[in-house]
Amino acid sequence: MYPVMGKCPVCGESLNVTRLHCRHCDTTLEGQFALGRFYQLSPEQLAFVETFVRCEGKITRVQEELGLSYPAVRARLNDAIRGLGYEVKEEEPTLPLAERQAVLDDLAKGKISPDEALKLLRTGE
Repeated sequence: MYPVMGKCPVCGESLNVTRLHCRHCDTTLEGQFALGRFYQLSPEQLAFVETFVRCEGKITRVQEELGLSYPAVRARLNDAIRGLGYEVKEEEPTLPLAERQAVLDDLAKGKISPDEALKLLRTGE
């Protein structure tokens, strides 16, 4: 059997299913049936989503499995989210770059704990 395509290979628009058939009892249904959001994904996006789910949504495990950096995994996740038709809200840093670097420097020097660094980076307090 062949996988169901979700997009038209000619124009790229979404496809509708118009016929369903049960091979066991030979029942056939005709009408307009939607495929669902996951059929909008490209094969690459779908493979990434399967990996993401298999890794229980843990980006570090996805990084290890795919051999990618955090930004690369995040970019693929954002691409899949957009492919499903959702908007991705880009996170804006809470601190200017110089202040973030100062917090990271203090953490590296042992002046603050990792928990304190996280709080500073998230809230700027």
